[in-house]
Amino acid sequence: MFPHKYLSAVIAFALTGAAVLVGCGGHAPSSNSSGVTLRLGYLTRITHASALVGIDTGAFAKNLGPGVKFEPQAFGQGTAETTALLSNNLDAAFIGPNPAFNAWQRSNGTAIKIISGSASGGTSLVVKPGINSAQDFRGKTFADPALGGAQDVSLRDWLLKNGLKTNPQGGGDVSIKPTNPESAIVQQFVNNQIDGAIESAPYDVQLVNAGGVRLWSDPNTITILVVRQEFLSAHPDVVAGLIRGQIEANETIHNNPDAAARSANAALTKALGSGLPQDVLTASFQETTFTNDPGVQSLNDQVRKAVSVGLLQPLNLDGIFDLNPLNRELAAKGAPPVAA
Repeated sequence: MFPHKYLSAVIAFALTGAAVLVGCGGHAPSSNSSGVTLRLGYLTRITHASALVGIDTGAFAKNLGPGVKFEPQAFGQGTAETTALLSNNLDAAFIGPNPAFNAWQRSNGTAIKIISGSASGGTSLVVKPGINSAQDFRGKTFADPALGGAQDVSLRDWLLKNGLKTNPQGGGDVSIKPTNPESAIVQQFVNNQIDGAIESAPYDVQLVNAGGVRLWSDPNTITILVVRQEFLSAHPDVVAGLIRGQIEANETIHNNPDAAARSANAALTKALGSGLPQDVLTASFQETTFTNDPGVQSLNDQVRKAVSVGLLQPLNLDGIFDLNPLNRELAAKGAPPVAA
């Protein structure tokens, strides 16, 4: 259906890994979790296709087993997932890096662990024709999904590096307007209410289709898989099943991208009531890399950016990772561990 040479190559590397990533505290799998419910959060974006495919194909349910009640929950924003994790209304989530950092910081390192990667890339700054450089942004209005989200931090950091200041209230040299739902961003762009937006697939693709120009793309980690520490300690076997489902979903995306695209669209249709047009679906998959590697260097860089723009207090990520369960599952498949 669509070219996937680049996608396949990167996923193949990510699925096999390179060296050893040091996890934080191992958890030996057990089999004492019959009757447990796993509440899994995800966003309705193609950058969360690992979740979408795993849900639609039954990869999560199969690998969790009949003794676990699987409850996937769709969210519109990663910040809402953070709230749900901290209030014990979710057990695990496919989530953006910055909302995960906030959960870690707000809980003093007690709430969550990053247990796998999911996706990188799939995010672009799309602007009106005639906007060619950062200096053209001065006095204009741009949108993104949420204050403090990965897209928001990326845009603010880029502007700051180019000498343009912003503030959380929407003021400064450039006005940034967090907007929910994300579909409203596309409509505001069409109606000339904003001059552009930084968005993730499929919304950045829709902005380009609406006449926007892709000014730059962000290759960094955009989606990771986290779990509440309490749940991980109590039910390591359930977490192992979740990770097996994640690996299987990414293998489907790698080995049969046409089927994976259809599956992701089916999951979106179920969650939202409608799916994506074929051209938007195709382009969204082409620009996104799906990987089990969380990209530790990328995550540390994103922490630095969030601190630099004043949306995160200085943060050390030591202890936030527990990739031992992931590396055990990779080893069981004969694959080397994920590297850092």
